[in-house]
Amino acid sequence: MTASGFQDPILVAATDGVGTKLKIAVATDHHETIGIDLVAMCVNDIVVQGAEPLFFLDYFATAKLNVETAKRVLGGVAAGCIEAGCALIGGETAEMPSLYKETDYDLAGFAVGAVERTRLLTGETVTPGDTVLGLQSNGLHANGFSLVRRIVEEENLTFDDVCPFDQSRSLGEALLQPTRIYVKSLLQALSLGKVKALAHITGGGLVENVPRVLPEALIAEIDATAWPTLPIFRWIIETGKVTPLEMAHTFNCGIGMVAIVAPEDAAEIEGHLQKTGEIVHTIGKIAKGRGGAAAVQLKGIETVWAG
Repeated sequence: MTASGFQDPILVAATDGVGTKLKIAVATDHHETIGIDLVAMCVNDIVVQGAEPLFFLDYFATAKLNVETAKRVLGGVAAGCIEAGCALIGGETAEMPSLYKETDYDLAGFAVGAVERTRLLTGETVTPGDTVLGLQSNGLHANGFSLVRRIVEEENLTFDDVCPFDQSRSLGEALLQPTRIYVKSLLQALSLGKVKALAHITGGGLVENVPRVLPEALIAEIDATAWPTLPIFRWIIETGKVTPLEMAHTFNCGIGMVAIVAPEDAAEIEGHLQKTGEIVHTIGKIAKGRGGAAAVQLKGIETVWAG
């Protein structure tokens, strides 16, 4: 590891999948970007610990291998690895006709990264008064698709229909927008040594993911009016009659990653992230509180996420 520039590294690993977003890829025969989602869900979990992703492996399971489909899926995996700056070193392909039907397939990903022992992010230095920055998502990422598919079905829509919230593409294309990979921009910000904690906002939303990086007896006070509601989430709220509370627990709602920094460092980190292409919002602050499962106070959701 010292040959790679590390002096006293800790290895960090993550594994994940892309859930029922796969159903839309299969239904639309659009497989080029689902592999990016797979990589993103793993490497974004690695970088929040301060680690640099080193390599990635994939698992592709199907009833009977369609080589052309597999090439398109794995092309996306390769593209995601390039975007994350890690190596695709191998994987496994399995044919199981007794488990999968026709064109169905499943994906899992495994990533390993490294971080200097002294640079590991644990959140232990987070203190009251710290600033919460939100890095904007580019859509659903890879969570909440069971609910979205139900809305599509109840509205008698097809994935080939013109997208109700983006007339420039089909509904299927819009829903398959790949998960944003935050690795390179965050690694650059981490090099400044001023980021105290990072949280990847996946299933469970802000209310379930941010508490994982907070010390006991601290809470995050987050203002949902501090960032715009993306059109896809507005469509879900209004069409699906989804309550603000359900939105908060199911979707990223427009924030794909959270960074916690000292207030005196917030402007510098925000500016640095913006220079690397991120859209950043100041969304809250850290305060004393009971912590635990109720460690996030999400204000303004009835104002911005009400149908």
